[in-house]
Amino acid sequence: MPLMDHDTIQLAHGAGGLLSAKLIDKLIMPRFASPELEMLEDQAVLDLPPGRVAFSTDTFLVSPIFFPGGDIGDLAVNGTVNDVAMSGADPMALSVGFVLEEGFPMADFHRVLCSMETAATRSGVRIVTGDTKVVGKGSCDGIFINTSGLGVIPEGVRLSAGSLAPGDAVILSGTLADHGMAVMTVREGLSFQSTVSSDTAALNGLVNTILAAGPGTKTLRDPTRGGAATTLNEFATASKVGIKLDESAISVRPDVAGACEILGIDPLYVANEGKLIAVVPVAEKEAVLTAMRGHEYGQDAAIIGEVVADHPGLVTMITGLGTERIVDMPVGEQLPRIC
Repeated sequence: MPLMDHDTIQLAHGAGGLLSAKLIDKLIMPRFASPELEMLEDQAVLDLPPGRVAFSTDTFLVSPIFFPGGDIGDLAVNGTVNDVAMSGADPMALSVGFVLEEGFPMADFHRVLCSMETAATRSGVRIVTGDTKVVGKGSCDGIFINTSGLGVIPEGVRLSAGSLAPGDAVILSGTLADHGMAVMTVREGLSFQSTVSSDTAALNGLVNTILAAGPGTKTLRDPTRGGAATTLNEFATASKVGIKLDESAISVRPDVAGACEILGIDPLYVANEGKLIAVVPVAEKEAVLTAMRGHEYGQDAAIIGEVVADHPGLVTMITGLGTERIVDMPVGEQLPRIC
């Protein structure tokens, strides 16, 4: 970490004076260098290619901020990149806003910035503008991050959760509940023979792979808060169709399943940060599945269900016992401060 005058964040670092300038110049700018950011204006002026623009914003306040497989920094970048990518857009630029608590260790802030730099580089997005605020002790939990992102949707791509039809296949890109359980095992002090690790990753490359193999893809969504169950219920409600899942096709890592069992949590309702659900026409399901399995973030992809005309607005699942149960929306938040 570059040498700084203070080991912790001071209120003056957010006051807009000399300490603010040093924080930006020594810590932030070296990590996020881009032509737009280097202008140090109050906004970024961007040249965008023709097409519809997708725009998203999200705020991250995960606790703890460091967890196996990631931290609040790469989570903030990947989460917003994924939200933009789920529209079929090519994510291009992000803004970043920091809310820092007085006394937050400068070394921890530098570590978060480095994670964000790595995540942005891997996903191919530029951080083009931002803001930093400092609040007094006790006013926030160390660090909160807001990221907003935009991307351009290619011609001919129109994805919508309201476009599903009976017969469409539901494909999950990999195992469920990795991120939520990575955070919870650290928070609850649980230990296993293998470390439960977050799946946080930028999925824009996987989205491009899916759209190339399945141009008729109906919709995409990354199942974050509320998990896969919430996402699928949103699909069913938006399209006024039913969705029937096959429990045996849904994969959960053994250590993650063990953590869920100990905490009494259904993996279907746990947040994921590096997985997506795709709904594709039946004629394209095999091509899309094969393409996904050839991608780094889709190697464990599986067809987990189908869209049906029965029970519109409901999601059901055929269990390992051969019975059928309703997979409902969660009433509240099972896992606070996961993302």
